[in-house]
Amino acid sequence: MNLSEQLSKTAELHPDKEAYIFQDDRVSYRSFDASVTKFASRLTELGYGKGDHLALVSGNSPLFMIGLYGALRAGLTVIPINPTYTADEMSYILKNGDVKVVITMDVLLEKFEHMDEQLEVYHYFVAETGVGIDLSKSPLSLKLKPFTEAVEEGSLTYDRPSLDGEEVAVILYTSGTTGKPKGAMLTHNNLYSNAVDVADYLRFNSEDRVIATLPMFHVFCLTVALNAPLMSGGTVLVVPKFSPQDVFAIAEKYKATVFAGVPTMYNYLLQTGKEQTDTFNNMRICVSGGSSMPVALLNSFEEQFNVRVSEGYGLSEASPVTAFNPLDRPRKAGSIGTNISNVENKVVDELGEEVPTGEVGELIVKGPNVMKGYYKLPEETAVTIRDSWLYTGDMARMDEEGYFYIVDRKKDMILVGGYNVYPREVEEVLYNHPDVTEVAVVGAPDPELGETVISFVVSNNPTLTEAELMEYCREHLAKYKLPSRVEFMRELPKNTTGKILRKNLREQLAQS
Repeated sequence: MNLSEQLSKTAELHPDKEAYIFQDDRVSYRSFDASVTKFASRLTELGYGKGDHLALVSGNSPLFMIGLYGALRAGLTVIPINPTYTADEMSYILKNGDVKVVITMDVLLEKFEHMDEQLEVYHYFVAETGVGIDLSKSPLSLKLKPFTEAVEEGSLTYDRPSLDGEEVAVILYTSGTTGKPKGAMLTHNNLYSNAVDVADYLRFNSEDRVIATLPMFHVFCLTVALNAPLMSGGTVLVVPKFSPQDVFAIAEKYKATVFAGVPTMYNYLLQTGKEQTDTFNNMRICVSGGSSMPVALLNSFEEQFNVRVSEGYGLSEASPVTAFNPLDRPRKAGSIGTNISNVENKVVDELGEEVPTGEVGELIVKGPNVMKGYYKLPEETAVTIRDSWLYTGDMARMDEEGYFYIVDRKKDMILVGGYNVYPREVEEVLYNHPDVTEVAVVGAPDPELGETVISFVVSNNPTLTEAELMEYCREHLAKYKLPSRVEFMRELPKNTTGKILRKNLREQLAQS
């Protein structure tokens, strides 16, 4: 079984059930599945099939959903790309990923026009957004095909290729915190198993209405807010771009039952939603991932909106989910929860040996969700996957009940005078201060101690001082963990999913 086959099965069982709602347009499973088949047939007619790579460069929309499932049905490998990337950033992925065909929007065509000569792309399927761009005047006009027409021209009597579960379905390029992005190869089995296992663990069902406001090109949304509800016969509420007011409005209008977001989104919802608490009345669960959620934020959100937040953990290389706080047991604040169905997490030392309960080590993962490897990087693959275990690079501990806690990224650990300082521990203390809205902690070189702790803070109180925060930290942290400096900022740098970019803060310090 794979994502495409299961979609067709759901369409047969519940043809009139809403698969997704986008800008008040309600689309049934029958209609969605038909569009997927038609687009797959059109790709095949143009000569594309197994072994060909297709880039999907789009925001959250039916274009992304039909493009993804249609390409998978035709046997292509899909490479989702962040549409806000620069031409240079896109060009690297398109070339490294050996992309032959692209799905995108007319407003992004200019980027492709600048780099097309460097690529081996034969066709661009373009969605027209109504901004008046004349495709016939584009330098790429001979390669352009309107996406809507391609779907309309496709055939429903399409002889689908058989798909091997171990064939690569999607290549996800990591954000590249060090060096160039790496393409994690996820098979049909990887994606299908994780979608089904997440749906099972979080009890998704056909009555669920899941808000998809995380970027669909990101693996968190791809599995948790798109594939998992579609595999369960639920309805995806497509939000083009995150906005607290849009989330509140859609949650209330369509009686949303599941919200998936990163901690930054929860913070924005909390700060702007004091008059909107009733809009989440139908929400049975909120899930958080992408980065660790501060305990103070989690508790405040649950209290304000009267809804449980289940924090989990994942990474691109694991399709992505490996753990979530279970629904049949107490939720533990600060924990990423326990193993999801069919996946095993373990904490090990430098030699790969499991550490005693409560001790910190590297989190490693095993299961049907673990990637095939990095595209064209066998040496990197061998370092990351050893004896079928995926080494995540995250430091964690496990308690006596099997709940895991992320301590921090291995690379983010700060070494102060020989002592290990984990940024998250300092951040948790600062988040508990009533005047702190956001915080990020990084290490900076120090001639005497090796490294020192620097805190970047966003505050809702313009009179808050560095001295006040330093004194607050002294009450809650050992001396070697204390920040040597507090930098106040209007906002912290974030990527498109809302994850705070410590790397950018370290670069800022290096330049100052």
